[in-house]
Amino acid sequence: MPALHRCSFCSREFVHGRGMLYVKNDGTLLWFCSRRCRIYSIEQGKDARKLKWAKKST
Repeated sequence: MPALHRCSFCSREFVHGRGMLYVKNDGTLLWFCSRRCRIYSIEQGKDARKLKWAKKST
């Protein structure tokens, strides 16, 4: 059974082999399910709690 990952932005689960892994300079691993989540999180610095389509809570 393939490993599941949870998106660091929207909390959606996806199968290993999909999405992308982003490694920050401090060694933190961020998994993203889509390009949209990566752009909103890293480049635009949005907060997932303020977006209706993101399921992130607290």
